[in-house]
Amino acid sequence: MKSYHALALFSGGLDSILAAKTIAAQGLNVLGLHFVSPFFGKPHKIEHWKAIYGLDIIPVDVSEAYVGMLSAGPGHGLGKCLNPCIDCKILMLRRAKDMLAEYGATFLISGEVVGQRPMSQRIDALNIIIRDAGAKGILLRPLCAKRLPETEPEASGLVDRERLFGMNGRGRKDQMALAEVYGLTEIPTPAGGCLLTEQASARRFLPLFLHSATPRPADFELANIGRQYWAGEHWMAVGRNKADNDSLERLTGPDDLLFKVRDLPGPLGLSRRLPGAVWDDAAVADAAAFLASFNPKAKAIAGPVRVDVAGWSGGSVIVTPSRQTAIPWAEPTWEEVVEKKRERFTVCGDGRGSQ
Repeated sequence: MKSYHALALFSGGLDSILAAKTIAAQGLNVLGLHFVSPFFGKPHKIEHWKAIYGLDIIPVDVSEAYVGMLSAGPGHGLGKCLNPCIDCKILMLRRAKDMLAEYGATFLISGEVVGQRPMSQRIDALNIIIRDAGAKGILLRPLCAKRLPETEPEASGLVDRERLFGMNGRGRKDQMALAEVYGLTEIPTPAGGCLLTEQASARRFLPLFLHSATPRPADFELANIGRQYWAGEHWMAVGRNKADNDSLERLTGPDDLLFKVRDLPGPLGLSRRLPGAVWDDAAVADAAAFLASFNPKAKAIAGPVRVDVAGWSGGSVIVTPSRQTAIPWAEPTWEEVVEKKRERFTVCGDGRGSQ
């Protein structure tokens, strides 16, 4: 196995690229760690990144640990949506630190810039991250290193501090200039790429934290697909197109209910049995009627249709398509999410922080 001097947190964003390239430019071997969870990560792009940036990169799946951290309640709270940015960076650094010996590396690299993000890149937050990750002295932030205390690789002479940078603030001028120096032909957009920072995704994810004490990564993968409806503890994902339907079939587990209008092409509905949700015959019939209401051909019949229900002992049920069912299915609103979030989680400051 090839050995490395440093392991770099590599999101695929410009800052992470520049940080890794800055250390590699000093003749050191750098291995990029691309962390993957249901909320972030693009492992399918790794080979492309390796080719255009000239870096070694591997995927690191942190799904189980990440969902566990969120379920337990991030110790440093959430930002504007469901983003636990400080705890996120701590988790990734801890995992990276555990991997140092495996690759013969002695220090870590991160692309943070002082003052760039209001929640996780203030000086006090950067210090908290180092402390709680146990990374004091071994975490080097090349883009803003000259504004921070000297690290062990700098003090030992392994890294030349004079060839590091002192960037700060939210501007991108310095990063763009450095990208030109390194001859980057592809510049990523500034967007962070984390679904937890987006309102639309937060509406999908929060109900899982409210209705399941131990949600699984696969649950959040399901929450990313199609339309999402809840009726108390009852949950249904409804496909919007063939790609959604294919994904719902792929994600169907042995305890799930998969609804499909018999003999009529249209959306599938997948319900996952969560703790507290009673899926008796009436609930199944309501869900079947609700799913059928999204099927144009079923609605055009203007009468009862048969819905097959894989995973249910009854096999199928005859219902009239309707959105007005006894169980009131609805998509969570952002206003509901904000209210419930404060009940379920600690919120940083006024909750307007960002990644």
